[in-house]
Parts: sequence; structure tokens; C-alpha cells
Amino acid sequence: MTHRRFVLTWKKFLLFITIIGPGIITASIDNDASGITTYSVAGARYGNMLLWTLIPTTVALVVIQEMAARMGVVTGKGLSALIRENYGIKATFFMMIILLVANFGTTVAEFAGWAASMEIFGLSKYIMVPLGSFLIWILVTKGSYRVVESILLGACLLYFGYVFSGFMAKPEWGEVIQSTLIPKVKPEPEFIMLSIAIIGTTITPWMQFYLQSSIAEKGIKKKDYSYSKLDVTIGCLITNIIAFFIIVTCATTLFPHGIRINEAHEAAHALVPFAGQYASSFFAISLANASILGAIIVPLATAYYICEAMGWETGINKTFKQAPQFMWIYTALIVISSLLVLIPDAPLVLLMVLSSVLNGILLPFVLVFALSLVNNKKIMGDFINSKGHNYISWATVGTLIVLTTTLIVMTILPKLV
Repeated sequence: MTHRRFVLTWKKFLLFITIIGPGIITASIDNDASGITTYSVAGARYGNMLLWTLIPTTVALVVIQEMAARMGVVTGKGLSALIRENYGIKATFFMMIILLVANFGTTVAEFAGWAASMEIFGLSKYIMVPLGSFLIWILVTKGSYRVVESILLGACLLYFGYVFSGFMAKPEWGEVIQSTLIPKVKPEPEFIMLSIAIIGTTITPWMQFYLQSSIAEKGIKKKDYSYSKLDVTIGCLITNIIAFFIIVTCATTLFPHGIRINEAHEAAHALVPFAGQYASSFFAISLANASILGAIIVPLATAYYICEAMGWETGINKTFKQAPQFMWIYTALIVISSLLVLIPDAPLVLLMVLSSVLNGILLPFVLVFALSLVNNKKIMGDFINSKGHNYISWATVGTLIVLTTTLIVMTILPKLV
């Protein structure tokens, strides 16, 4: 009996290993260059005070990602294809245009983060950006889904460089735990904006499209959904554990000395005198890793949802001949974004702000579509949301709508005044 249990447990573990990937990759890579910048600025400006926001953020992320994963498993289709089939080509087309512009700005931000992290190590961006873009282009256009996923999963381990940096900073753990469990609010615009940004940077439209499309391409079956759900949950927990340590690192080293930063690479530089060269290097390597992974995934998500919306062939396993639109959209985003980063005085900040605003505007629509689809019995059968899940989901969506609307207003108004 004991032997049988062991064999059964081992089989379940091996099955989980084959299914794991989309959830962990999607959630982890959401900690991209802009997300890391947000967490670094939050820690440097307010110390540990904003750590508590990571708890509701984790709950919201698990709820939203689980729905996307469930739809991918049950329907075998991406979110974009489901929206087109159920709400028409016109609504889908306009959504895709906005997403294309938003994701273009996000991809530029990823390459800018890659360039900045390389310059920390004395490497020229004029060499490293073209090299990085070429390597990731080769990986996606010439590799199989299984190879790409394995490399991405391995690269996700480098995020734990932030955990090492956090411990090397030697924080006061009692204060850290207290700040995490007991919410504190400072009634000033920057605090409110950073609070919203921490939640807003964690849940973005591209994540829902990429997660569902990658699950559909991987071919995960309904009977294995419990493993896919575990994959998503683990990914959401990991991504916010990493965010936690980024904030703690900057809160411990930069905040007490009043060092203000605007970009994540500035934090890596500033860590040297307070946490040592190794902590700084871990921070910089993790930023480079996050940026290049984001530069792979965001254009991939874009290619997935545009092609699904238009009814074109999609998939990493396909060739240029089999899925020309998919491959060319991916290629164009990589090439144009990397070239733009190399242009002196290019309006990168404007593009990044525009990207954030467009993502914020679009997120409520994407989530409402997703909730409507996941509750459609014709599409989902017995896998529709329970009443309890719906209460949590709609509350999460409503909160995110309020937060993203507030963030957009706070982002745009200062530029108009």
C-alpha cells in the first residue's frame, strides 16, 4: 500500500512537472523593468510602509489569472479568439489596436531596462541591445514551444537574485513583518500613486492574453486543470515574494539615507556602499534578466492576441511559412523597439507613460469580457465561476477599475497643468 501511494504520488509529481510553466512564467515576467522600477521607487521613498499592498495584490492576481487559465484549459482557445467569436470583430479590432500600441511602449521599456542594466557592467547598449534582440528573436522564431518554455522557466530562477539582495541588505525583520501585516497610509499624492501603481503594475492586459494562449498552445486538458491551477497560484506567490524583497532591499539601504531614485538601475548603483558589490550585482543581473524576459513575452503576447483576433495561425511551434503574420508581428515589435532605444533623445519616457495609461484604460474592458466569458455555460460548461468566486472576482475587478482610473487621472493631470 505504501509502495502504491509512493508510485501514485511520483506519477502526480511528474505530471505536474510536464504541465507547469504558463502560470509561473506569466506571473514572474510581470515583474518586468517597469514593475521593478515601481517597487524600487516605493522602497526608496517610503521604506517598508507599502509592503502591505502586496497582500491584496496577490489575492487579486490569483483570482484573475486562475480565470484566464481555466478558460484556456476548457476551450483550448486564447482570450482574443473567444472575444472575437462572442462579441464580434469590430470590438475585438479596436481592442487589439490599443493593445498593440500599449505593448509596443512596454516592449520599448523592456529594452531600455536591458540597456541600462548592461551599462551598469560597463557594456555598451549599442552592442548589447542588438545582440539581445537577435538572440531572443532566434529563440522564438527557430525554437519549439517546449524549448522556449524550458529556457524561460530556467531564467525565472534568476529573479531570486532579489531575494539574495534583500538578505544581504540586513533589514530589521520585525519592522518588515509589522509593515506587511498592518496597513499604514500616508495622505499625500505620491504615496497614493505608488500604492495604486504597485497593484496596477501587477495585473496588466497582456498577461491574460498570454497565459490563456500559452495554455491553449500547450494543450493542457480539463482533467489536468488542478495542476494548471497550482502552476498559476505558485507563479502569483513567487512574483509578489520577489516584489517584497525588492521593496525591502531599497527600504533598508536607500530610504534611511534619503536617496531618491527614478529608475531601477539607479537602485543597483546606489546599493554598493550600503549592501556591498554582490548585492548590487545581484540586483543588476536580476533587472537584466527581467528586462530581456519581458522583451520576449510581451511581443509574443501581442502576436498571439492579434492573430487570434484576426483568425490567423499562431504558435511558437509554427514556421514563418505556416504562421507568417504571427512571426512578422513578433519580429517587427522586437526590431522597432530595440532600434528606438538606440536613438539618442528618443521620447522613451513618453512612450512608457502612454503605454501605462493605455493598459490602465483597457484593463477593465478585458476583465469584464473575461468575466462574462467565464460565466457563459455554453462556453465553459461545468467550469463556470461559483457564486463565491464571482463575488470575489467582481469585487476585484471593481477595485481595479477604481484604482486604474485614479492612476490614469493622477498620471495625466500633472502633465496638463
